[in-house]
Amino acid sequence: MKKIINTPNAPAPIGPYSQAVLVNNMLFASGQIAIDPATGNIIDKSIEEETHQVMKNIKAILDAAEMTFDDIVKTSIFLSDMDFFGKVNDTYGQYFTADFPARETVAVKTLPKNVNVEISITALKS
Repeated sequence: MKKIINTPNAPAPIGPYSQAVLVNNMLFASGQIAIDPATGNIIDKSIEEETHQVMKNIKAILDAAEMTFDDIVKTSIFLSDMDFFGKVNDTYGQYFTADFPARETVAVKTLPKNVNVEISITALKS
């Protein structure tokens, strides 16, 4: 069974896609960028703040699907510059305690709204 996950606590999609799709017990969340859902503004004072906002948006989607960061099995991180890797990695790591998800991190030419980081996730509800 396919269920669309949508919460006002994460940014509304800026295109023809859903925040996330739950299929049986698997959650596929679209890439999140550092948009504050309350204001619609990009949070970009520092790469750390930007990454924290991305992770807050992911948490809001997980909450809407009745999941937690412990349920994440795979993440994909997209960076505007690989020089951000260390700071993004340190900030991202604060949201996990053990049994870390699989992950890839790649640098890309440009991201939506010219942000520096975008993260998508796949989670499994046990």
